[in-house]
Amino acid sequence: HIMTSFSHIPHPDPSPLAAVEPPHNCSLCPRLVQARAACQVEFPNFWNAPVPAFGDPDAWLAIVGLAPGKHGANRTGRPFTGDPSGDMLFATLKQAGLLEFTPPDPPRYLPGSFRDDGAQLKGVMILNAVKCLPPENKPTPEEMRACRPYLEQALHSLPKLTTIIALGQIAHQSTVKACGEKLPKRRFAHGAVHHLLDGRRLIDSYHTSRYNQNTGRLTLSMLEEVFALALT
Repeated sequence: HIMTSFSHIPHPDPSPLAAVEPPHNCSLCPRLVQARAACQVEFPNFWNAPVPAFGDPDAWLAIVGLAPGKHGANRTGRPFTGDPSGDMLFATLKQAGLLEFTPPDPPRYLPGSFRDDGAQLKGVMILNAVKCLPPENKPTPEEMRACRPYLEQALHSLPKLTTIIALGQIAHQSTVKACGEKLPKRRFAHGAVHHLLDGRRLIDSYHTSRYNQNTGRLTLSMLEEVFALALT
């Protein structure tokens, strides 16, 4: 697909949940700090820091992903932006009427491929279980635990939140724990709907990763069905 030059990455917009974001140079996870330092040398123009939330502070729907992709959110500073996982998610959000663009049809690049595409989420907030780039896209259990308070605070900072979509098993596990519940009672399965004790719903989906798309584990129609569940 069409790509835009990333020779200069603009500073991301202020987080809609600025009060509950980690510091730019967060040092909670030594392995991730080391990975960040190496990436800064290799790609000095990348955002390369904890990726802030993106979306509507009045969101009724939260989408929780795994962690920033190296050439996606870690590059652009916006969740699910700049790689194939975001292409599928943004297309589905637009089809569901939860995403608008200003201007309506961004020229020269696909919606969601660049963080200055004018995307505006309507009633949706996008979060990650782990906010920094993990090597090989695999955070350790310790890193998930260290970052979980930020997910918990973000979810609690959305007063109109009724529904959460977890993309992948790690996002599911972190969300269940962030909501104060036990995993044995909330098992991950694509399309599963969990009615949480706090009254909110958690809906599971396979992650929109390139691997899942390429193998057919997650198709566009499957993701659209998950959003249809959220909208009912």
